[in-house]
Amino acid sequence: MREALAGLTVRGRAFVAAGVTAVVCAVLLGQPALTRVGVLVLALPLVTALLLGRSRYRLALVRTVSPGLVAAGQAARVTLSLTNEGRTPSGVLLLEDRVPYALGSRPRFVLEGVRSGWHRQVSYQVRSDLRGRHEIGPMQVRVTDPFGLVELGRAFQTTTFLTVTPRTVPLSPLRLSGSSHGSGDQRPRSFATGSAEDVTVREYRRGDDLRRVHWRSSARMGELMVRREEQPWQARATIVVDNRAEAHRGQGPASSLETAVSVAASVATHLAHRGYQVRLVTADAAEHALWHDRDADRNTAPLLESLAVLQPTSAARLDARWLSEPGHGGLVVAVLGAIGEADAPVLRRMQSHTATPLAIALDVDAWTGRPTGSAAPLLASQGWRAVALGPQDALDPAWQELGNRVGTGVGR
Repeated sequence: MREALAGLTVRGRAFVAAGVTAVVCAVLLGQPALTRVGVLVLALPLVTALLLGRSRYRLALVRTVSPGLVAAGQAARVTLSLTNEGRTPSGVLLLEDRVPYALGSRPRFVLEGVRSGWHRQVSYQVRSDLRGRHEIGPMQVRVTDPFGLVELGRAFQTTTFLTVTPRTVPLSPLRLSGSSHGSGDQRPRSFATGSAEDVTVREYRRGDDLRRVHWRSSARMGELMVRREEQPWQARATIVVDNRAEAHRGQGPASSLETAVSVAASVATHLAHRGYQVRLVTADAAEHALWHDRDADRNTAPLLESLAVLQPTSAARLDARWLSEPGHGGLVVAVLGAIGEADAPVLRRMQSHTATPLAIALDVDAWTGRPTGSAAPLLASQGWRAVALGPQDALDPAWQELGNRVGTGVGR
């Protein structure tokens, strides 16, 4: 009852004040008729509050976001399915779903005729120009009576997440040296160890063509062995993102770090759709554990999700632990901010572990309006194929220039 009285609206409080005033005036003036009117006006909001406070609502909510993974600037639709599982009908429902500021204003709905077994679906659209993992919810429900005298609040605890991935731009196909399938550093470790027969034969399975039986291996193993179908070797690419806070300039979506993330996302998507097996390495090597699946769609999804939530790190130097792991060969594309002499040993190690070291060096000081030049010349002196990128530069021409430098074998 206390909660219900606290839920009196301005209209309800005005009725109470008017009723009390009418009763007092009737007593002072000796007007019995005015007393009856005052009691009626006073009783209406109090009785409504009592009935609404004693009601038990069993509202069920299911929230779905489709799609759950979108690129920055693309829209997603949130669908709310509400069901009244209780027996008590209610008046008007006022719904407000809590959404982050980046996704827009909070949507509000007014629903009427909520009875036992009632079901209704409502939906709204969200859009964000900022990457990240955004939490949607919880839902706030305001229950009001038909007269608008009392309004009670209810809240659901469930939330749903929407992941907004960085913006990507299409890149021109390049002919990168050392990137062909089945040769050099692109050969996976699993094909580089063991005997030739271990690689080319496997156990016989029901339904296999008998013409594929490898009789010499079958005699040696004591069971039927068949030749494997030819497996293409997978080209590999490692995307290194320098996300050190001290290596970037600017704040928020206009910072050089956001440009670095967008560049990395574009390159990763491009290489994945060109048949590369791609992995992401950050400045603190937080994401370096696994190579992602070779299928382009499934490959880019976890990469873009990792980039969507990538935050600046306080690490002072680039982490090089991933270079000591097995299977680190292949193409390396580094997206770098400001670098210093302390980074030179790590960059030399990266360069020596790949036949094609590529770098996109951001002129980070240009994001503050005082361009001082990127680290591309320093990288070129260490054997990298490097290009500079400023805040006003388009990525695809820089990518083509990088491909030209690979083709000519020069770094600067």
